[in-house]
Amino acid sequence: NGQLGDGTTRDKLTPVQVIGLSDVTAISAGGLHTIALKDDGTVWTWGNNIYGQLGDGSTAKKRTTPVQVTGLRDIIAIAGGGYHSLALKSDGTVWTWGNNVYGQLGDRTRTSRSTPVQVRFLDGVTAIAGGGYHSMALESDGTVWTWGYNKYGQLGDGTNRDSSIITQVIGLSNVTNISAGGLHSLARKSDGTIWTWGYNKYGQLGVGDTTDRNVPAQARSIRNAAAIGGGGYHSLAIKSDNTVLAWGRNSFGQLGDGSTVNRTTPVAVRGISDVTMIA
Repeated sequence: NGQLGDGTTRDKLTPVQVIGLSDVTAISAGGLHTIALKDDGTVWTWGNNIYGQLGDGSTAKKRTTPVQVTGLRDIIAIAGGGYHSLALKSDGTVWTWGNNVYGQLGDRTRTSRSTPVQVRFLDGVTAIAGGGYHSMALESDGTVWTWGYNKYGQLGDGTNRDSSIITQVIGLSNVTNISAGGLHSLARKSDGTIWTWGYNKYGQLGVGDTTDRNVPAQARSIRNAAAIGGGGYHSLAIKSDNTVLAWGRNSFGQLGDGSTVNRTTPVAVRGISDVTMIA
């Protein structure tokens, strides 16, 4: 789908440079598209565009080189969802575009958008995250807000109903980091504990079982997390000693523990230390 941004649609086995981009300060990958933030606060995208997730106002099915997202300035953070995109402005407002079948754009409609729309009733935001079909925002007061697909409880509002309007995650405060997996969500509190909710077939909530949760539950055996990350069906954390934990689906070895056994509680990733970022 052109998600490598090198002007072709050929898969590459070694890194290639994205064409025409410089002064980039942040990157994020969606399901089949890619997003970059430049130091001038503009956002650039490439790859699959079937739902308008590139935000350039077009209905082109794909772009193999970067295009600028229409009308966005003063952006400080970006996030890619499965087929939608998010951006956080310096004024604390959140802007979204792309697939909106489940309300994941947060504009109180189910209409997909090829240009950014503002998430309704949300400001004072400090961080954003995009899941497969849901979205997350962290406000400056430490509360977490979600919207979109909710079949497995990934909105954390105590229901399993989809929502095109923001809803507050139940019982969470003092949150400092958020991350969205494919169908689950994660939050790190200021005390270093990790809280999870949503789809749990493979143990990706880290609570010791495979039961879905529609309200946050505390991941086991973690008291000193420094960072979190959500994968499609697995989860990650950096400990304060800069080692990495992983849990959830492991059929392809994605937990890095030397096995292909799914884990319902966190296990140590082998042979790696001094880690500062995970994805």
